[in-house]
Parts: sequence; structure tokens; C-alpha cells
Amino acid sequence: MMLISKSITAFGSLLLAHACYSAREHSTLQSFRAATSAALTSTPAAATSLPIDIAIETVVAILVILVGLVLGTSSLRPIQWREWAGKIEREGEDGFKDNNGEVNRDYMGNPFDFIEGRPNFVDIRKQRREFTEWVKSQGEQQK
Repeated sequence: MMLISKSITAFGSLLLAHACYSAREHSTLQSFRAATSAALTSTPAAATSLPIDIAIETVVAILVILVGLVLGTSSLRPIQWREWAGKIEREGEDGFKDNNGEVNRDYMGNPFDFIEGRPNFVDIRKQRREFTEWVKSQGEQQK
């Protein structure tokens, strides 16, 4: 899908470049015509607007470029936090790959991972006993 969107965008850009070239060429011809008619006659030449085919080509080129850009975008993410977090837990990195197959740079993984990865239950009484035994052994070593 990425190749199709890039080719559509490139084609639209080519159309837009052609429309810009045509508009520049038209304005150059009009200024040349105005200069020659002013030299031949004393009445000023009327200014002409851009031909309708150049204007239509410009609008069509912009629409083609927009279609190509829209086809190349990745899918939208959920707005609500609980849906987004659920998607992360269900799909992991696979749910956040772009059209190239690479993981998005703003993917941070499970935001609740620090809560779920906490240490197991700590037996404080056992640690107190070990500490008191260590203190006693230090006291005996100093004597």
C-alpha cells in the first residue's frame, strides 16, 4: 500500500508542477503580448485571468496529492486510554507497526509494567533475624 500511495503522490506532484509551469508560461506570454500591444497602440491592454484549464489542473493535482497522502497514513489510535492500554496488552508491538512494518518510534510498551513487575513478598521478620544474627556475629568478632 505504501508504494501505491507514494506513486499517487508523485503523480499529483508532477501534475502540480505542470500546472505551475503552465501558469508561469501563460503569464509570460501575456506580459509579452501586453508589451507588444502597448508599443503598437496607445491603449493599455486588458489584464486576462488564468485560463480555466490551468485552474482545473491545479485543483485536480492538489486533490490527487491529498488522496496519496491519506492512503499512506497509518491507522488512527484509540482516543480513550483504556482502549489504547487494552490494545497494547492484547497486540503488543504488532499493533503499533506502521506501513513499512516497523514499530512506531513513540511506542513505549505497557505503561503499567512498573506496577506489574514489582518484587514478590518480602519477609521482614526473616530479614530482622538475619540482621540481628549478623550484628551479633560482628560483635563477637570484635572481642
